[in-house]
Amino acid sequence: MARLADGRQLIYYDDGDGEPGARPVDSRELPELAVASELRYDPLVDEWVAIAAHRQGRTHLPEVAECPLCPSRNGAKTEIPAADYDVVVFDNRFPSLAADVGELPAGDDDMVPRQPGIGHCEVVCFSSDHNGSFAQLTPTRARTVLEAWADRTIELGLQPGIEQVVPFENRGVEIGVTLQHPHGQIYAFPFAAPRTARMLTTARSYRRRTWRNLFADVLAAERKAGTRVVAENEHWTAFVPAAARWPVEVHFYPHRQVPDLPALSDAERDAFCHLYLDVLRRLDRLYDRPLPYIAAWQQAMVNVDRDLSYLRLELFSLRRATDKLKYLAAAESALGVFINDVRPEDVAQRLRDLAD
Repeated sequence: MARLADGRQLIYYDDGDGEPGARPVDSRELPELAVASELRYDPLVDEWVAIAAHRQGRTHLPEVAECPLCPSRNGAKTEIPAADYDVVVFDNRFPSLAADVGELPAGDDDMVPRQPGIGHCEVVCFSSDHNGSFAQLTPTRARTVLEAWADRTIELGLQPGIEQVVPFENRGVEIGVTLQHPHGQIYAFPFAAPRTARMLTTARSYRRRTWRNLFADVLAAERKAGTRVVAENEHWTAFVPAAARWPVEVHFYPHRQVPDLPALSDAERDAFCHLYLDVLRRLDRLYDRPLPYIAAWQQAMVNVDRDLSYLRLELFSLRRATDKLKYLAAAESALGVFINDVRPEDVAQRLRDLAD
């Protein structure tokens, strides 16, 4: 572990088993950034909303020579002081949530409870290659990324007040990324994300009725039907959900119910990396161009409902054709009713056909 010039934590994860050499010190002069994040409760929908106005000034689609996620080389000083790296994790300079967010501004609305935006936001760089992607990683490097996700899940889950840890990747300017270097993030929330909370409520009700696990039964039904299965191996199945909301949507389930990434065995970790890379490469061939997507891990809450939870990765894309994107219009944005222009079975078949 190292510290950046402004005190933020940075951790290197290496592919090999050998002892790493000495790491360079961050010699930049960074201004102190005041993080002003707060949480406001929306009583109409029983959800917390983060207000983080300081993020307006974050770096937005810089030129390659100014990318803050590239190694520090050829005179450039970036967020990673080393001249090269495998995988690196560091505290986001412009976090939505942080351990130290200063004093909460005064408020006068009794209907909207407010609290400091306490939490953690970390950046995970998958490779030092600016022009690469997760799909281009080797299985060894993908395994290193997975180890970083699992390690940070444990560490962040031990922090005071944290309820849920979510590693995720946003890929593509169409999705809204502000840095094109291959990377993801990890958010540690002080509450249950609304969608997670809703699924756990549904799973709890399902268990009371059937004495079975909802997620395990969904996986079993998809494997039995087979029409929406994209690929599978001994330990994992990737399938398009029957009620997919997005034009391209693939979920990755382990065959064994585990609550989170740290609970995966070595064999399950290796099997995931091979399956995930396979499917990502198919997705990039779907429209003969890099597919913009969001991929987020759904894993157990830190302290509650762990027996109900079922680890899985959910990936989706808003690209519905080679030259068309799905925009969330009134039905989706205002009412939460999704309308999908693409049949899930058709997407699954196309992805099956794109196997190497």
